[in-house]
Amino acid sequence: MAREQFQTLTEPMYYILLALLEECCGVDIMDKVEKISKGRVKVGPGTLYAMLSKFEKNKIIRLTEEEGRRKSYIITESGMKMLKKEYDRLKIMTGDGRRLMENI
Repeated sequence: MAREQFQTLTEPMYYILLALLEECCGVDIMDKVEKISKGRVKVGPGTLYAMLSKFEKNKIIRLTEEEGRRKSYIITESGMKMLKKEYDRLKIMTGDGRRLMENI
């Protein structure tokens, strides 16, 4: 199911997983996404917590700590494979675009 549902990642999904290369909680994830993308991508609480739930359900991330309402997560090995696959796909796409756009 995870393979079909997450065949390609949306920008917010990609940046959330990048943020979770290090353990962090929801508020920190939102801040890291904005920082990593230099303000280009912002993830609101509704989107973030829906994605975290889907990622956790599909074992892409795992809960590491729960203190009251504050939950911390980190990417799993399966999530790392997914992130690396998406990173490689994006590199190929940008390479194709660079090669063709340089001639315009």
